[in-house]
Amino acid sequence: MLKGEQSWIFNRRPVILATGVTGGPFEGNGKLAEDFDLLHEDLWMGEESYEKAHRLLIDEAIEIALNKSQLTKENIDFIIAGDLINQITPTTFAARSLSIPYFGISGACSTSMEGLALASFIINHQGAKHVLTGSGSHNAAAERQFRYPTEYGGQKPPTAQWTATAAGYAIVAEQNEQNQNEPKVTMATIGKVVDMGMTDPFNMGGAMAPAAVDTILAHFKDTGRTHEDYDLIVTGDLAKVGRATALDLIHSKGIDLPTEKFQDCGLMVYKEDQPVLAGGSGSGLSAAVLYGHLLKQMKYGTYKRILCVATGSLHSPLSIQQGETIPCIAHAVAIEMD
Repeated sequence: MLKGEQSWIFNRRPVILATGVTGGPFEGNGKLAEDFDLLHEDLWMGEESYEKAHRLLIDEAIEIALNKSQLTKENIDFIIAGDLINQITPTTFAARSLSIPYFGISGACSTSMEGLALASFIINHQGAKHVLTGSGSHNAAAERQFRYPTEYGGQKPPTAQWTATAAGYAIVAEQNEQNQNEPKVTMATIGKVVDMGMTDPFNMGGAMAPAAVDTILAHFKDTGRTHEDYDLIVTGDLAKVGRATALDLIHSKGIDLPTEKFQDCGLMVYKEDQPVLAGGSGSGLSAAVLYGHLLKQMKYGTYKRILCVATGSLHSPLSIQQGETIPCIAHAVAIEMD
């Protein structure tokens, strides 16, 4: 059901039935290593290229989610997924081997919640029984496409972020008596493209912060909820610069959102002594943190209701080369435990 201008209410409360989360060596040395199902010791992962390693991360996350759910690929009605690489080829090549009807989506680092929102919408309106959704990213593949190959050893400013080598996938399903204790997707707010005229691709957090705030405010307006209705509001990958900017913008609107209640996946996954500059980023980051760490914490009882706001910087190498500004977006999904 449409609520307000940008939000959906899922009356049937689809469940997140099972998840699969994979990562690379940097994530294995981070704060959330125990919340990954599988970690690789090197970025090549036995493949011939970083892009093929990226695809492998996705393959493995999907396989893990299927195994946990005790479903086969024949039980999945649709895949909704994407990534950062040209024409989302790693995700498409992973989908190629599954022979499942496939929606390829491209929302940069907002892809994870875009996919979860769409999957939940389809399930809620009985368009499917099981939908597989997620996203992935690979540090070296993304660096080669958007900046410089890591072999160059190029220097970056402190506002830059570290692209996560990670993939997170979930199976969204109809709620029934057998799965009613799983986390439920109850609402989603679809973001608008927001462009504040920034042109620095090494400050994506600052560029994306206004889009995150715009979606959070739209969610509150559409649903009638406030920050007090959530135990945690977590953004995708604003990191240090973007999170601070977003908090300032929220507070300037007269919303007294406590700092400790407003967290960011880009600041949760790595340790303080890891050289990630402003923090983490990447389309696999929020997917991995949500489907690995946060849902586990919900099952432990740490959180009962969270709002996950995945942010995306929608620029491309071509748009930056042509002097364009950076358009950004954010999508929010509410997840609850009874």
